[in-house]
Amino acid sequence: MQLKTFSLVWAVLFSAMAWGQNETAANEQIAWITIEEAYAKTLADPQPKKLFIDVYTDWCGWCKVMDRKTFANPEVARYMNAHYYMVKFNAEQREDVEILGNTFKYVERGRGGYHELAALLLNGQLSYPTVVFMNAKFEIISPVPGFHEAGEFLNIPRRIRWW
Repeated sequence: MQLKTFSLVWAVLFSAMAWGQNETAANEQIAWITIEEAYAKTLADPQPKKLFIDVYTDWCGWCKVMDRKTFANPEVARYMNAHYYMVKFNAEQREDVEILGNTFKYVERGRGGYHELAALLLNGQLSYPTVVFMNAKFEIISPVPGFHEAGEFLNIPRRIRWW
């Protein structure tokens, strides 16, 4: 009888621990920061991570789908948080960005416009969504345009991490 009770206690305890880990994994979210914060981290960290920049616009439908499906995936969030500084950058933001001794500004164009930094990151190809991988020296490794499902997406940063 005592062995059954002991086994039952261990089974309940193990189940609770496993549920807690699954609950934590399910709640994992990307820790988005600004590009200025990422720049400061690359200067302060003795072994800085690479950068991942999600270049988006407010009107981009596929950008929103990527937020909901890809970036909200717990496995994607866990991997990306561990290996990259995660930056979200609105390609049409009007605020100046000061990094690398430069000031990047919003450029009016017709009824809209674009941010100089977005144009630089995307090599002048203002297409959304596009994600950009950079090394800790803020050198572009590769822009990757288009929507990507979580499983397909994870292959990209796993390869780029070693560049």
